[in-house]
Amino acid sequence: MSTQEVVGKREATGAEAAEPVEGGAPTAFTGQDAKSDSPWAALKHRDFRLLWGGGFVSQLGSQMRIVAIDVQLWDLTHNYALVGLLGLFQLLPLLGFSLFGGVVADAFDRRHMMMITQTSFALSSVLLAVATGEGWVSTPLLYGVGALGAATTSFDNPARSALIPNLVPRKDLANALSLNIIVGQMATIGGPTLAGLLVALGTSGFVLIYALDAVSFGAVLLSLFFMKTRAERPATRDVSMKAALDGLHFLRRTPIIMSTMSLDFFATFFGAASVLLPALSEQVLQVDRSLLGVLYAAPAMGALVAGLVMSWLGNVHHQGKVVLWSVGAYGLATVVFGVSQNYWLTFAALAGTGAADTVSMVMRQTIRQLNTPDDLRGRLTSVNMIFYIGGPRLGQLEAGFGATALGLSPSIAVGGIGVLVVSALVGLFVPSLREYDR
Repeated sequence: MSTQEVVGKREATGAEAAEPVEGGAPTAFTGQDAKSDSPWAALKHRDFRLLWGGGFVSQLGSQMRIVAIDVQLWDLTHNYALVGLLGLFQLLPLLGFSLFGGVVADAFDRRHMMMITQTSFALSSVLLAVATGEGWVSTPLLYGVGALGAATTSFDNPARSALIPNLVPRKDLANALSLNIIVGQMATIGGPTLAGLLVALGTSGFVLIYALDAVSFGAVLLSLFFMKTRAERPATRDVSMKAALDGLHFLRRTPIIMSTMSLDFFATFFGAASVLLPALSEQVLQVDRSLLGVLYAAPAMGALVAGLVMSWLGNVHHQGKVVLWSVGAYGLATVVFGVSQNYWLTFAALAGTGAADTVSMVMRQTIRQLNTPDDLRGRLTSVNMIFYIGGPRLGQLEAGFGATALGLSPSIAVGGIGVLVVSALVGLFVPSLREYDR
């Protein structure tokens, strides 16, 4: 369900929250949970503003690319299982590199690391544009680019997540998370909507999408170049298996974080069905391909509304119960998505999944922020990636084979029921999450 996740302070000491210094970078924690005085408070900090704006442009292009790859894969195969197999090719590099990516993020300059990963993303989009334009794009190529993107994400996400808390003080961190979600969902509205119009043009539309995506990564590279904040020199440059396993050891000692990650994994495993949208729009809804992008954008529209509400509310109470109820709402909306045969009801159900996902994500991030030491940020993000990216990727595989076995719509509805069951079981058997309120 989630995209970027950020971590914060030590549980053991209960101390140390970020406060600003010159240039906008935070130093030591004060332990005060001051609430942001504005829904746009984090934007007062120049370097966060740069990353936020550059991220919007980049995500706009990336969301267009997601639609293009899904549609091209369906056009090339017209096979549910082969479409779902993309998730497996994206999962394997994630499992192979994610822990190592977190170690590197904790040991080296996160800003420089992001410059490398963003350049890699851009080059892969150039490859897709050339392959499509020259007529040699193929299913194996799309699988390969998906695998390369997952490997790169294994290094990019920990670096990005660990960098953000250095750009804002603690009192504005929850607000920064909500603003990141808002800008991400704005991109997920605009990108797929535009992509839907372009894929209807055929080959030239796909080439233009990939070219625009390649150019969009330049916005993040520029924001990183002009950033003034410099993180403190890491205490160690230990890049080893022992350093990688430190994140797992910490997770084992912190069951409240483990429970939220597990909940996210199983919810996204059962609820991931967006990869089937091209087939659903063609076979069930029977709508013009130009409307497909609106369905891809629907979850982001719901998420944008929820993100705005969360940014106004600031710190809310009973975070554990909010997580459980929002995941349950995500499952219910997925059931409606599966049984619907009406375009606008499907749109509303997808918007509901996005809204519920956003509420859950902000609460899970907040719990992690308050329970993770700074020197483990990158590694905890890497571990978390296995859950919040691995779940949807395996879910794509499950959705593809489920649609082959049960049929397109029934498989989606059954997945939503699975989310409801998981939410109920976690709420029943994990009282530490159910009662969490910090």
